[in-house]
Amino acid sequence: MSPRSDRPKRRSFTAKYKFDILTEYDAADPEARGVLLRREGLYSSHLSEWRKARDSGALAGLTPPPAAGKPTRKSTEELENAKLRARAERAERELAKTKAALEIMGKAHALLEMLSESADTEPRSKP
Repeated sequence: MSPRSDRPKRRSFTAKYKFDILTEYDAADPEARGVLLRREGLYSSHLSEWRKARDSGALAGLTPPPAAGKPTRKSTEELENAKLRARAERAERELAKTKAALEIMGKAHALLEMLSESADTEPRSKP
């Protein structure tokens, strides 16, 4: 028996259940909406997410993604794309930092060069 075996299981909802609950919620009066949420043990955030998926026309998107198992080819490609996007963003941020550092170094070099030239041209005082 594992230490986490007594923990509650995460609930998953079918697309039909989500669609039915959204339909019932939208048809209910404001007082009955709270009763519905309490009866089903749901939060308004559940409905917000489900409504966004429904409104985007992704009825299939209402079902939760598979949690385990072999990823599909599309999800593998999406994961790879997400990794590459994140890598590109990191590289762009690093490039911006490097450009800023080079600009600062260039200005510092120009300032030191200017100070060096002015030091050479000014007469030195005798001790």
